[in-house]
Amino acid sequence: MAAKKEQKPGTPSITNRKAWHEFTIEDSYEAGIVLTGTEVKSLRQGNASFGDAFAYLKSGEVWLKEFYIKPFEHASYNNHEPRRERKLLLKRDEIRKIDRAVSQKGVTLVPLKLYFTRGLAKVQLGLARGKKKYDKRASIAEKDEKRDRDRELKRVKMG
Repeated sequence: MAAKKEQKPGTPSITNRKAWHEFTIEDSYEAGIVLTGTEVKSLRQGNASFGDAFAYLKSGEVWLKEFYIKPFEHASYNNHEPRRERKLLLKRDEIRKIDRAVSQKGVTLVPLKLYFTRGLAKVQLGLARGKKKYDKRASIAEKDEKRDRDRELKRVKMG
């Protein structure tokens, strides 16, 4: 069995930082995404944004909506629509698990990251629960505390 190839250093990876702030991620899945040629070329240049993107289930399939991929500059008249719905490719049991989880109150399906693996575009989806305001404050305080500790360690090492 061949070893899994890791992502090349020059290959872009687009992260949904807002999702990590707004939600608590309970579980994650890797999904393929159906794209056109100009979309792939634009993604390889890093021209995409999650913004208000979300994933949902429709008739046994998972779809990604509101994911913005900038039109490819060197394309002709047959360029892609920037915010069209894109189908995500998952195994049937994964879709069933996601459907069961999303049917619970307060759980949603959020795209976390887009990256290339072995030449294929992949989307990392997360089953997420919304954070309360005080949860967000706690995670911000935790992040600030960690940053201060790192600065202090760096200063001690330098001096």
